[in-house]
Amino acid sequence: MVEAPMTPVRQLARYGLYAVLALVAFIYLMPLWVMIITSLKDTEEIRTGNLLALPGSFNFDAWVAAWSSACTGGTCEGISTYFFNSFQIVIPAVLVSTLLGAVNGYVLSFWRFRGSELMFGLLLVGCFIPLQVMLLPMARSLAFFGLANTTTGLVIVHVIVGSGFTTMFFRNFYIGLPQELIKAARLDGAGFFFIFRRIVLPLSTPIIVVTLIWQFTQIWNDFLLGVVFSGAETQPVTVALNNLVNTSFGGKQYNVDMAAALIAALPTLFVYVLAGKYFVRGLTAGAVKG
Repeated sequence: MVEAPMTPVRQLARYGLYAVLALVAFIYLMPLWVMIITSLKDTEEIRTGNLLALPGSFNFDAWVAAWSSACTGGTCEGISTYFFNSFQIVIPAVLVSTLLGAVNGYVLSFWRFRGSELMFGLLLVGCFIPLQVMLLPMARSLAFFGLANTTTGLVIVHVIVGSGFTTMFFRNFYIGLPQELIKAARLDGAGFFFIFRRIVLPLSTPIIVVTLIWQFTQIWNDFLLGVVFSGAETQPVTVALNNLVNTSFGGKQYNVDMAAALIAALPTLFVYVLAGKYFVRGLTAGAVKG
């Protein structure tokens, strides 16, 4: 079928739409552009030059300084320490909360019991309770078990906070799976874990990707839980970034601040660049349905 030629009015409307989209993208990306070029300038050029202008010469000293001079409690240490602290928190917390969400969603979808709907409702309520309400009871619980100011304690906190969301994602996704598959497997004598491992999990790739990206982003970017429940040696990178930006040893260094912020943002940018399209596919496959 031959497509009809586009009229001048439609062409003009399309070009106008492209222009608007380009303008919106330009405005949206402008802060990122300012951060990048500022991180490549020296302090003198930042003070006397144009904010949007390219640097006279590309200088990566600010990146080296940001990586090696984050300041906490009046002493300066490398931001790399806190950068890797975040990975020690994020990786186990993401994996455990995703696994718990998958099992919980599986139970609430295919193995319902008396009170299961009430339990799911309470989980949803937990998703929307402000984190500030949970700080004191969580702090007392971690202190009781000797996990205060530890990486393990932060992992547990993030697992607890994230499990409600991961359960919601998986449960809403599983509701859309064919119920006949599970019923047939039960008739054939398949048990709880066999059905989960051999039937449900292989169909769960889209929602697993969604949950992994969601949890990674939420935990990596978290500041409140990190600043409350971490110690001086276990702080995540977001807390170290805050400490760096709010200190001014030898004068304010905006290039170092910008470089540190970009370093802290690199993992989430990397995840979305590599897996962003799978995130969208997973959402449209049913992650927010039900």
